[in-house]
Amino acid sequence: MFAKAVEGGYAVPAYNFNNLEQLQAIVQACVESKSPVILQVSSGARKYANANLLRNMAKGAVEFAKELGCEIPIALHLDHGDTFELCKDCIDSGFSSVMIDGSHHSFEDNIALTKKVVEYAHAHGVTVEGELGVLAGVEDDVVAEKSHYTKPEEVIEFVTKTGCDSLAISIGTSHGANKFTPEQCTRNANGVLVPPPLRFDILEEIEAKLPGFPIVLHGSSSVPQEDVDTINKFGGALKDSVGIPEEQLRKAAKSAVCKINIDSDGRLAMTAAIRKVFVEKPGEFDPRKYLGPARDALKELYKHKNENVLGSAGKA
Repeated sequence: MFAKAVEGGYAVPAYNFNNLEQLQAIVQACVESKSPVILQVSSGARKYANANLLRNMAKGAVEFAKELGCEIPIALHLDHGDTFELCKDCIDSGFSSVMIDGSHHSFEDNIALTKKVVEYAHAHGVTVEGELGVLAGVEDDVVAEKSHYTKPEEVIEFVTKTGCDSLAISIGTSHGANKFTPEQCTRNANGVLVPPPLRFDILEEIEAKLPGFPIVLHGSSSVPQEDVDTINKFGGALKDSVGIPEEQLRKAAKSAVCKINIDSDGRLAMTAAIRKVFVEKPGEFDPRKYLGPARDALKELYKHKNENVLGSAGKA
């Protein structure tokens, strides 16, 4: 997947799932747009839905894609694994890829932990994503108050010593729907908050040091204002939610960035659809009647991402 993405100048979507409706939406969107996809499971998702159940749901997703008429490339990936034991458990259970996030450790300890995971994973035919730099924000069990940009001078040593297959970097993205404070943003002519631009200078320096090496961006949701407005209109209380502008993600996708993680946008799309049903049809109590519209909204969001942002449509 990554080799084709680097050569083709696009990014493979990495979408998180915790339940049936999210998985249905991901597969339907990627089949309809003929896009490869990475199904991501976080530590929090395994705790919420049961690790064994999620693994078998991913197997079912492969069969579902075939049933829909397009055998798209699908990988099952551990998102933000933070211990060797967690990564090992996922590798042993059949994951095709794991992330070991040692970014909260010292540089030397991050290398040691990542190398240990890589050695075990490669012995079982599994690829490994490492991370250098720290993303701010909150996503499931991942919490960081401040971001630390990836240091380009460290990437060659890290990749060489660990043997990782891809590298997640920090260039200004962050986790969650509240990625930036209003003080960090400027307002455009329409009064919309605009976040500081991504540090493409850091990305370019890393590309120069690691030509052709797969780079990953986490925390890349754009936080569509229409979904935020819908949530707030129907009883929500989302304040100052600002994401990464899609034009910046388009630019990143054309570079060595070949995997882009999107989670919060999906949460917003589903929540907006559910809140709308609850307010407009207060007598509704059949979960299918509000989870169905949520699933449909999520599918349209992901089709848009594949076709208009990541450039992965038609690449299956």
